[in-house]
Order: sequence, then C-alpha cells, then structure tokens
Amino acid sequence: MTTSDITNSVRERSRPMTPEEKKVIAASSAGTIFEWYDFYLYGALAAIIGAQFFTAFPENTRNVFALLAFAAGFIVRPFGALVFGMLGDMIGRKYTFLMTIVIMGVSTFLVGVLPNYESWGVAAPIILILLRMAQGLALGGEYGGAAIYVAEHAPANQRGYFTAFIQTTATLGLLLSLIVILSVQGYVNGNYPDVPLMKDGIAVLMADGTPQMVKAFNAWGWRVPFIGSIFLLLISLYIRLQMNESPAFKKMKEEGRTSKAPLSEAFGNWKNGKIALIALFGLVAGQAVVWYTGQFYALFFMQNVIKIDSFTANVMVAWSLILGTGGFLFFGALSDRIGRKPIILAGCLLGAVTFLPLFGLLTKTANPAIYKAHQTPVTVTVNAQDCSFQFNPTGTAKFTSSCDIAKAQLARTSVNYTTLEGAAPGTLAVVKVGETSIPAYDAGKLAGDDLKKAKTTFDSALNAALKQAGYPMVPADNSSIAKAQHFFDIFTAQKLTIIAILTYLVILVTMVYGPIAAMLVELFPTRIRYSGLSLPYHIGNGWFGGLMPATAFAISAQTGNIYSGLWYAIVVAVMTVVIGMLLVPGGTHRKDIFAGDGGR
Repeated sequence: MTTSDITNSVRERSRPMTPEEKKVIAASSAGTIFEWYDFYLYGALAAIIGAQFFTAFPENTRNVFALLAFAAGFIVRPFGALVFGMLGDMIGRKYTFLMTIVIMGVSTFLVGVLPNYESWGVAAPIILILLRMAQGLALGGEYGGAAIYVAEHAPANQRGYFTAFIQTTATLGLLLSLIVILSVQGYVNGNYPDVPLMKDGIAVLMADGTPQMVKAFNAWGWRVPFIGSIFLLLISLYIRLQMNESPAFKKMKEEGRTSKAPLSEAFGNWKNGKIALIALFGLVAGQAVVWYTGQFYALFFMQNVIKIDSFTANVMVAWSLILGTGGFLFFGALSDRIGRKPIILAGCLLGAVTFLPLFGLLTKTANPAIYKAHQTPVTVTVNAQDCSFQFNPTGTAKFTSSCDIAKAQLARTSVNYTTLEGAAPGTLAVVKVGETSIPAYDAGKLAGDDLKKAKTTFDSALNAALKQAGYPMVPADNSSIAKAQHFFDIFTAQKLTIIAILTYLVILVTMVYGPIAAMLVELFPTRIRYSGLSLPYHIGNGWFGGLMPATAFAISAQTGNIYSGLWYAIVVAVMTVVIGMLLVPGGTHRKDIFAGDGGR
C-alpha cells in the first residue's frame, strides 16, 4: 500500500460513524470521566483536606497550602505530557491509556488511606503532595491521548462535536465527584456523631471549656470517596482493555512511519515549536483560567470566602454542571460550522468582562449580610515596613507584627479593607471599621498573660465593631445566607439565582473548552500529535489554570479585597484574546488532519 493510499483510506471520514467507532469514543470518554473523577475529588474537598494535613499552619496559609497541593497535580502535568506523549507517539495510544489509569487510580486510593498530620506529622502533607504529583503525571498523559484517539476516529466534518464528548469528561468527572461526596456526606453525618477536633493529641476547647466538635464527614468520612475509587479503577481498566488502537497510528506503525524522537521533532525546530507557543498563549492559557475560574475557584470562593457551607456550595455547583454541560456538545458542533477560534476567543473575552461583576453578584445573592457589610469602609493604617506578605509557602514565617495580625484577622472574617500606609515607625497598626478605631498589638513584643490579654482585647473589640457593621460573626445567626437542606432544595429565588450565575460561568467554560481538543488536534501532524498537543495543553491548564485558585486567593488575602484575585484570570484571558486574534490560524475545522503524514 502506498503512502497516498494510506492517507486516503484514513482521511475519508465524512461518512457516518460505524457502531464500532462509536463504541471506541464512548469507551474512551467513560474511562476519562473516571480519571477526572479521581483527580477532582481533591479539588472538591480541598478545604476539608487542608484542615487534615496542614493543621500546623495559620488558617490563611492552610487554605493556600490546600490549594497548592491541588495545584501540585497541575504543575507536573506538562512533565506527564512529555513522558506519556512520547510513549503515545512511539508505542501507541491504547497502552499509554492503560498506564495512566493505573497510576491515577492507585494514587487516589492511597490518598484515602493516608494518615493525617496528627498521626504522621510533616510526613503526611509531603506524601499527600507526592500523590497529587503522581495523579498529575498520569493526567498529563491522559487527555492528549483521549482527544487524539477520538479525533482520529471521528468524521472530518464532525470532529468538534465528537471530541466535545471528551471535553465533557472533565466536567462530568467533577459532577460525579460532587454527587459521590454529597451522598457520602449526607449518609455519614446523618448516621455518625460529631467528633472532637484534636491538636497535638488533645481536644481543642472552645471559650466555655467544651470540646470543639467537627462533623464526622470532615473528620474521617471524606476518605470514603477516595477509597471507593478503587472500584472505578477496575471498571476503567476493563474499558481500556476493550479498546482498539487508533487506525491512523496502526497504519503509520505498519509502514514504519512513527516518529523515533517525537519530542525533538515536535519542539526541536522552530516550525513545530512556534505552533506549540501560539497554541499555548493564543488558545490554552485563556481557556484554562476561564475553565478553572468558572468551576473550581467559584466553588472555593463560595466555601471559603463568602462562607457558604460545603454541602450547599456543592449542591449549587452540581446543578450548574447538570444544566450547563450540554454546552460542550453545542459549541463543539457549532465549531464544526463556524470554526473553533472565534468561539474560544469569545468565551475568553466574555470571562474577562464579566468575572468581577458576576462574583460580586454571587456574594450579594448567596450571603447578603456579608455583601451589605462590605459597604461599610474598613481601613488598616500601618507602617509599611511592619507588613509581611500573607502567603507563607514554607510555614516558617512568624506573623507577629501588628500589621500582620490585623490583616490576618480581617482576612479570616472575609472583610474587604483598604491599607493606608504612612504610620510612624514603631506605632501599632490601627483598624478602623466605620467610625470605630481598634489598635492592634505586636505579638513579638509581648509574652505570657500580657500577650493573651492583648489578643483577647483586640479580637473582642474588632469582632464587636464588625458585628455592628453587619458582618455575620456567628454563622448560625445568619438567616439570610443560602442554605440547601437536600439536593432538590433549590426552588427559591435566592438559590435559583445562584445556580443561574454558576451556570453562566459553566457556559463560558463550555465555550472555551468544547472546541479546544479539535483545534489542537488540527494544529499538529499525526506522527507527533500526541507530544505536540499535550505539552501546550498541560502547561496552559496545569500552570495557568491549575495555579489560578491558589494565586487568586493569595492575591486577595494580600490586597484585602476578596475580588482582586480575579484580575489574574482577567489579564490572562485578555492576553489570549489579543494573541489569538493576531497569530492563531482560522479555518482549521476544514483542515485534513492526515494531510502531510507521508514518510520523511
């Protein structure tokens, strides 16, 4: 068979798909859903896991650490893309799939049985991060293979539509993880008693001397979804074993035309390297921040910033995913008609324009008390030299100055405040809530009873002032906050509005993510497609997107504005719109993805 015959036999893809080809796509999508489920369990439970594995650190640092442990899986994804992309281009898609699912499934199971900080000390968070990195490596090899596998089976005039099924797998994996979490959470908390919060082997006591209690799910029930994932691993393995190799790869292998050095061929020359850079900055970076803002940061924002309980937040996000997920298929199919580029860039632009007002509306709707309290001006007058950056990645910094103490306390209460510099050296930071001024204290200059008295005086005065300004200091007393009693408890104006806001964010996700797989497949030739596609995709989604929640939270904690972290996503999205309009080629949906695959 000649090279021309091979190319022609593969490129005739405008006919309807055969039942066998549909089975391949369904199997590929199902296996990928399970893999995303494993990966996203951690993201959905980040706040609870942070309390289990980072208890040695202050609350703000603990939250950032929890997000960074989540992000660790994203940071290593480009390295997984390199390793498994090379294997996928050299030995095939199917066996690479098998390796990635085993690594992902075993790592997820081990997170579920890993002892926490109380039991193993610093070894526990270190091992947790290593397991997250293993998950990231596996996922780095998973996505490119799945997208290519489907694209190389799909009809040419429906590549966007059929690869959009792969794009739904990330959201469906998140949705599956939320449904499992909600089910387990409801059962465990309904059938098992609360347990005392422990620190250094001793129960943490409240002001009245009684033990501080936590829900059973937060204490140990969160492990059940991780441990149960071992069954999904077995199902996924069975699915992957039934799959056949991509016909395009099989033909190339039979003719000896597979790449012997896919990494150097994909990135070792300017022609292909330029394509990777354009794909990264002109498509994937913006897509990534829109995706992770719309799904993960929205969930984290509700739980940790505007103080919606985790059950209610998960219910709201789950409904938005149910309502919005069809957008992947809609925009994938639309991209087959009008092209991928305009849809992706339009989604980035809409995100950049609407994130700030949308998250403001989310606060106003979900927790009206906090939103109303934000209208009262709060300032912190400080000497700039006394202030530290509130993000402490090593856990070794001691925030003892009056500036640091004041900012940390305000951040814990989700207060929007303005920092006024210019106080004289040696003077204490002063928090002003409305017309009430509260001087902070310098913990580095006090000890013993004096330190305890100063802390009690400051905390009491600040809490009283914030309460007077309308801040809901006792969650149980906040009757205006959104709260769902069960999964179908959504039929109030408040909760339906929250779901509408979140659904809009999901629709933006479907705009940028639905067509991206087909677009990236069309940019690279078959012999280096796995490697060429995977690296820019996972740098974009692993670094630009995966770091978005941790970066946004750290920026907000430092600036004193709960919305300021969104500027990270806005700037990256605008960058992608500009670069994409200037450099990304249009009309790729009409491209023959097998043209030029002859021997070299």
